[in-house]
Amino acid sequence: MNLIYSIFKLNKNSREGVVSATSILSIIVNLLVALLKVVVGIISGSIAIISEGINNATDALSSFMTLIGIKLSNRKPDAKHPFGYGRIEYLTNIVIGAIIIYSGISVLGESVSKLIHPEQLNVSVLSIVLVGITALIKYLLGTFTINQGKKVNSESLVSVGIDCRNDVIVSFVSMSVAAIYLVSNLNIDGIGGIFTSYLIIKAGSEILSSTISELLGQPADEELARAIYKDVREVDGVVNAADLILHNYGPDNYSGSINVEVDHKMSASEIFKILRPLQVELYKKYNVALVIGIYAVDNDSEDSRILRERIVQFARSEQHIKSYHAVYSDPDSNIIYCDLVLDYDADRLEVYHSFYEYLKNFYPDKEMQINIDTEFV
Repeated sequence: MNLIYSIFKLNKNSREGVVSATSILSIIVNLLVALLKVVVGIISGSIAIISEGINNATDALSSFMTLIGIKLSNRKPDAKHPFGYGRIEYLTNIVIGAIIIYSGISVLGESVSKLIHPEQLNVSVLSIVLVGITALIKYLLGTFTINQGKKVNSESLVSVGIDCRNDVIVSFVSMSVAAIYLVSNLNIDGIGGIFTSYLIIKAGSEILSSTISELLGQPADEELARAIYKDVREVDGVVNAADLILHNYGPDNYSGSINVEVDHKMSASEIFKILRPLQVELYKKYNVALVIGIYAVDNDSEDSRILRERIVQFARSEQHIKSYHAVYSDPDSNIIYCDLVLDYDADRLEVYHSFYEYLKNFYPDKEMQINIDTEFV
């Protein structure tokens, strides 16, 4: 790896450098392995081994796409794309998945042809050993690529690494087909090729499915969310934090919002002095640009304590309520505020009406502003 960093003048301490160097290594290794397998497959006449070689060639193409993706995704934000180009990496992943599926379909067609019109194989112990060696190389490469991908949060690298390690199973199929033919003269090459194509198509489909889920909007990383909540709640003057929403604009590039509870007696300037430094700290620490909303709470008065106790009793009686926050009874406007966080199985309208009637029994003269929230992360 140090040689690759040196030759291509890459920064080993940057995300782009790590992704680029790992992709280049993967391209080189996969092309060499693909060439070896195709030669062995042609000599032996085994479609299973040839299909492995084709699959390895697509792995090299996938790594090349990852290399292109990391270069394009690091373009600076502009007027057309103010959030940058980070999501190009997801588009790259879609292309990788499509390439893998296409190669699997190609192998499937050739395998069916071999099944209908079987040909004599010319396998040997040497060819089996060579495939076994390449399988070990692919396993080591896949493990290394996955570790590098997780290290720098690159889904593309992880996808390529998983595909590499899946090749070990494909190689085992090819070796089994060759060994069975060598021992019993039974030709199941077409069946082995069909099974291999299934594994290839399955791997590509999983990559596509995962990437499309990212584009549609998955919950943000749980560890990141917990870390942000922890840092926000530890700030002096912040009573509680809730409603964290994170929008992903590429790996390690988030924007979003969070609401914090502060004492209702605090002035605007006092709140600004604690929240502004918090925003800066969160951006520097996690590369997350957060808009911070404010909830006023009263934790001192007896009326507020009683109100909270009543809400706790209702929350415990309703299985779909995950938490509550933003509880405040405003004496000036005669309004009670409260947000309930429900799970996805709840009948939101039914819970809303039940809670509304519940509070009205205790506070018939109060206006209720109840918000039903979703836990986004």
